[in-house]
Amino acid sequence: MIPVYAGSRVRDAEIPLLRDSSDLSLMRRAADALAHQAVLMLKEHTGRLYGSRVVALVGPGNNGGDGLFALSAMARRGVAVTAVLLASHAHQEGLAALVRAGGRTAAAKALDGLLEECDLLIDAAYGTGLRPGVRLPAIPRHIPVLACDVPSGVDADTGAAADSVIPAERTVTFGALKTGLVVGAGHLVSGRIRVTDLGLNPTLGEPEAWVVQGDDLGLLLDRDLGWSAAGRHKYQRGVLGLLAGSARYPGAAVLSARAAVATGLGLLRTIVPENVAAALTSQVPEAVPLGTDELTALLAHNRRNGREGATRIGAWAIGPGLEDTPETRRHLQQILAANNPCVIDASALAMLEPGEHSQLRILTPHAGELNALLAKAGVRVSPRDIAADPIRWARWAAVAYDCVVLLKGSATICTAPDGYALIVHASTPDLATAGSGDVLTGILGTLLAAANFPATPATVDATALTHRLTDLAAAGALIHAHAGALAAREGTVSAVDLLVELPRAARDLGL
Repeated sequence: MIPVYAGSRVRDAEIPLLRDSSDLSLMRRAADALAHQAVLMLKEHTGRLYGSRVVALVGPGNNGGDGLFALSAMARRGVAVTAVLLASHAHQEGLAALVRAGGRTAAAKALDGLLEECDLLIDAAYGTGLRPGVRLPAIPRHIPVLACDVPSGVDADTGAAADSVIPAERTVTFGALKTGLVVGAGHLVSGRIRVTDLGLNPTLGEPEAWVVQGDDLGLLLDRDLGWSAAGRHKYQRGVLGLLAGSARYPGAAVLSARAAVATGLGLLRTIVPENVAAALTSQVPEAVPLGTDELTALLAHNRRNGREGATRIGAWAIGPGLEDTPETRRHLQQILAANNPCVIDASALAMLEPGEHSQLRILTPHAGELNALLAKAGVRVSPRDIAADPIRWARWAAVAYDCVVLLKGSATICTAPDGYALIVHASTPDLATAGSGDVLTGILGTLLAAANFPATPATVDATALTHRLTDLAAAGALIHAHAGALAAREGTVSAVDLLVELPRAARDLGL
């Protein structure tokens, strides 16, 4: 997992190293890393270095200084470089180095002409220092862009981005991976990210979050949950209860059920409306229906004996396609009162109340559903607020509902009430299709059912428990993302495409 820090934290850690204004070692190290990535991009896009043409947008601060020193390094290797100065002044030592190396400067009004023959644009304009009302120039989409530290206009703390931000194909960031590059709009405009170590680790402190990668699945499951399918019989592999489906959305229950089975579930018990049962039986013949009386008996057994033995249900997946009826609410309240581990999605989210104490719930809202959850908790935010600072508002919901929140999006955020957060990136934007969230619910349900959670969570440290649950949520999002990557090789990604690839995705990741 990769540690992530707020941009303001990184800036504070740099202060002791920048006190001596005559010491340019930090800037030169950053510039060398920027120049190295620029050289790689030129070779990838043009096949040559000597004679290539690079234009840089250069602002008045240290971001511009990084860009000027990088240009001077490239000029010494035969690249034709031009610094377009966006302000009345620029970093003096950087300008002097550029001139000595044979580079040129130009005013902003000359940019359009320079872009006509440009092989690479370096965005060293303002970084996080873009002032309100200042608009960056529009760059033709065919010109590759390399951003210096962060794309100018991206808030390095939150991921919010100015309307005029210049999307980058690649970003070289300095000191540590910054939160604004991996969530929100910042994640969508930063391209491939390269981190340059500046020796800040001793002063950075604890990360704000962690980015989860494909090879982290074993760490998330084995270390924290003791999850392993090897040598398990069907009850040890997990018994999942599914409360889902309606006449309007019959397919949602089918998708969640198929996803649970495809991920390696031992046994699936289902509570679905009669008009959904036939479709579920035909498409998921492994599923075993669960009647109202049997549900009551099973929950009573769990309360007396814990979630052990062949008759128990280890966890619940609730919500996909569910209709808000008195019977549905009665079933939901029965399950929640028994304190069963649950993943709660879609329609069931609207049936929850804030402040209901449970350490064993994962809520899986998208941004609109998160907005509604927060509103019910008395937190007045807009969808725009959530998009501008998603980690903050996911954490608010985790506190308000005292559970783990998995906020779905191109950057999926999994957070516990104490702020512990993991970030999983979607493999492709094509995952944002109808039914994709229902598949994720089935995956999470399987992992939750197979995990060895205590039957009496009140006896376990609450923080440790929610951290374990957050790890599991991230593991499910990781499997979902990898299945999407496999499906995307064939073109568009539908929920059914995800189901087809789920067994392979689980094997690839070592589940």
